[in-house]
Amino acid sequence: MKEKKIAAFLKKRRKLSRLTQPMLAKKAGVGLRFLREMEQGKEALRLDKVNQVLKLFGHELGPVPMNRNTMFYEEG
Repeated sequence: MKEKKIAAFLKKRRKLSRLTQPMLAKKAGVGLRFLREMEQGKEALRLDKVNQVLKLFGHELGPVPMNRNTMFYEEG
C-alpha cells in the first residue's frame, strides 16, 4: 500500500518540477528502469536508491515503528 503512495508522490512531484523520467533518473543518479519501477509502485526496491530519488524533493524513507499487535492477523 505504501508503495502506491510513494509512486503517486514521486510522479506528482516530477511533473510539477517539469521533469521527464529520463531527466529525473539522470539527476538522481539512478537508472531509468529503476525510476519507472518506482513510479509504478514496485514493492521490492533498494531503499538507498529510493532515497536518492526522494532526496531531490526534500524527502527520505526510513524505519517506522509499528504496533506488533497489528503485524499479524488471523483469518477466520
